[in-house]
Parts: sequence; structure tokens; C-alpha cells
Amino acid sequence: MSLHLVPVTYREAAEFCDQWHRHHRRPVGHKFSTGVANEADVLVGVAMVGRPVARHYDDGLTLEVNRTVTDGSKNANSMLYGAAARAAFALGYR
Repeated sequence: MSLHLVPVTYREAAEFCDQWHRHHRRPVGHKFSTGVANEADVLVGVAMVGRPVARHYDDGLTLEVNRTVTDGSKNANSMLYGAAARAAFALGYR
């Protein structure tokens, strides 16, 4: 099974989170989200990236992966974390 990154809106990511996450609700907001889809272009995971939850780290240069959710597809979570980190660095976050 091959996976690829896809753009997702907050609404799409939040709905996926509501459907698949076992015990946490969707985050209130985010800076950006990214998704992973399978070869049939079916969304199998999302990452929601936003401001840090802890005030001490909310310095304007730091982002936090607030939620990752997958349907259990192999390597989807790793792909999401890697994509989130690359995107944050590309946007100028440290």
C-alpha cells in the first residue's frame, strides 16, 4: 500500500478526528493541517498543528502537533509527523 500527502482543511481534519480518534475531541483551532491518503485517494490520517498548549512555549516561533489521527494504516503517523515538521520549518518556525 502506498501513501501520499494531501492538503486538508480544518473542517476535514476535525471531522476525521471526530470519526477516528479513540478518546480526544478535535482541537479548537490550528495553524495548518495535513493529511495522508492511500492509492485510492481515501484519507487515512490527519495531523493538526497549532500553537503550543503550554504558555511557556508559546513564543511565536514554536508550533506543536496538537493531534494526529489515523485509521491504523502502516506508516501513516510517521508520514504525518515528518510532513508537519517540514512544513513548520518551511514556514519559518523553529
